[in-house]
Amino acid sequence: MSQLTNLEEFLINHRRELHRHPELSNQEFKTTEKIRHVLEEHDVEVLPVDLPTGVFARIEGGKPGPTVALRSDIDALPIIEKSGVEYVSENPGVMHACGHDFHISVILGATLKLNEKKADLAGTLIVLFQPAEETGVGARSVIEAGVLSDVSAIFGFHNDPSLPVGALGTKSGALTAAVDRFVITVKGAGAHGAKPNEGKDPIIVVSQIVQAFQTIISRNLTPDSHAVVSITQIHSGNTWNVIPEEAMLEGTVRTFSRENRALAEKRIRTILEGIAVTNEVDIELEWFGNCPSVMNDKEWTDLALDVSKSVGYDTRVIPEMAIGEDFAYYQEEIPGCFVMIGSGGPYELHDPRFIVDDKALYPAVEYFVALLSSVLNEG
Repeated sequence: MSQLTNLEEFLINHRRELHRHPELSNQEFKTTEKIRHVLEEHDVEVLPVDLPTGVFARIEGGKPGPTVALRSDIDALPIIEKSGVEYVSENPGVMHACGHDFHISVILGATLKLNEKKADLAGTLIVLFQPAEETGVGARSVIEAGVLSDVSAIFGFHNDPSLPVGALGTKSGALTAAVDRFVITVKGAGAHGAKPNEGKDPIIVVSQIVQAFQTIISRNLTPDSHAVVSITQIHSGNTWNVIPEEAMLEGTVRTFSRENRALAEKRIRTILEGIAVTNEVDIELEWFGNCPSVMNDKEWTDLALDVSKSVGYDTRVIPEMAIGEDFAYYQEEIPGCFVMIGSGGPYELHDPRFIVDDKALYPAVEYFVALLSSVLNEG
């Protein structure tokens, strides 16, 4: 077993090395090998799991107890980095713009420390270094692989640049949004720009759709629902004097309850049916249901907040956020808690200038060691 004389320094260097070599979802082959190498070098049991990327480890406590899980994501984003740091991405067009390099290093550090004290733990810890969070498929692939078959509680986190270093926030109930994507194609009839009466103008129809969709939130959901319907793309036509045959628009719906999620989809379908009839055009809807809301268990959230206070974090109960997070799939199967740890800003997640403050790393390691020690009833 290799001994680390300065774990904090090692983890900072490890994070920066991961930052230099980011990999996209389900392409995290080198990242997987780097994580596996550190775990095996420190005698952490690595589980054989039939997935092409990702690493899964087990720590058996010295006393009987529950099986719980701790999760990190490992993939990067297709973004050209503009952070200006000396350890900038060497993989052109790919960047750790969501801080998953930070997540890996925190959970890796916690794993190494917990493995050193495993004789004092009551139960088993399963550690997930999960692929493909950014595409929303990674958590489901882990569940389908059977990694969590005996797990009774699960914990995870995301860095939050809107929180300062030294702050931790979470809440019971819905923390992040359910995420859905839609693509709408309007099929009309083209015409000369001077003779619109001879066609079926899809641009007019798209305009009606955009306006009508705004009523889904304002006139169907309660004012405290915090739901979002956003149109993010519109494409139609290719010249100035021709009414096109088709138009396409794309967007997203973010909701925080199953009821509102179902209602928003229903209203979108009804609105499109009515506009199609009114304008005598065909409208096709493609609906892509993504991850549900992260739904924190109250008991585990209370514990997570108590431990946060005990290790000296500026501990906050925060409002729900409209971001998506596939950790939610685990919580449909297993109760648990997801927390947000301050990473210092100033740039938000997915910004090409985004970077995590290294000062946030080791306190997060200590937090998860304390949290999992508490969950596993340290003797």
